[in-house]
Amino acid sequence: MAKDHNEMSFLDHLEVLRWTLIRSTLAVFSFGIIAFIFKKFIFDKIILLPKDPNFFTYRFLCSISQKFGTEGLCISEIPFIVQSRTMAGQFSAHIWTSITAGFILAFPFIIWEVWKFIKPGLYPSERKHAKSFIIISSFLFFLGVLFGYYVITPLSINFLGAYRVADEVHNNIDLSSYIGLLRASVLSSGLIFEMPIIIYFLAKLGLVTPEFLRKYRKYALVLVLILAALITPPDVISQIIVAIPMMILYETSIIITKMIVRKEKKAEEKSIQKV
Repeated sequence: MAKDHNEMSFLDHLEVLRWTLIRSTLAVFSFGIIAFIFKKFIFDKIILLPKDPNFFTYRFLCSISQKFGTEGLCISEIPFIVQSRTMAGQFSAHIWTSITAGFILAFPFIIWEVWKFIKPGLYPSERKHAKSFIIISSFLFFLGVLFGYYVITPLSINFLGAYRVADEVHNNIDLSSYIGLLRASVLSSGLIFEMPIIIYFLAKLGLVTPEFLRKYRKYALVLVLILAALITPPDVISQIIVAIPMMILYETSIIITKMIVRKEKKAEEKSIQKV
């Protein structure tokens, strides 16, 4: 018979955590193997596509530019080539790209495993929201991944790939550097978009309140702009494009904390009335 959660020792909790990590790792490697097999599709249709001037984002920005009667945001080429300068460079890139793809594809399962680990410490009413938690967390993560892929990555590639300090210096970008930029943009965006979920749990623990978030909104704006400057090219337009969804997420977090505080106050009032 399985042990009750309240009767489990510290070592028992560690054992549960160990199996949670093992199952999550196996899921990542399983999806990673699938990504490894579909090498041509992963690299030709996903990884290297943002280097193509006909990439969706470039065409979209060009169409917006043309509506204002200018060609300022239109590009005809991205003047650099991607190369591999080490014997195992391409194979290593293939391996790590497959693992990254495995993590992204396995994210809903990982969230499910995390939920199963923390579920015993929640109230019965909160355990009912398992599906909502997994769906919302996965949706926000994938939305962040798409934002990183279609916004941050092309803006960074277009700026950094075309940037030159002198005509004699040509950009021949190493494959690991190119993939590293794409991976960092995609994963960081995916995790940043989990902000409402993180704020939800902090609010449930009483560590964050709507008043706290409103009070430090201006500092959050500065922090968001700094973060946007770090993960995007050093131009104002790119930083604003990245900063806007981050501030939307921050404002959403305020709404979430207000709902939680209001719900807890109602629960307290009901308990007092019963007494």
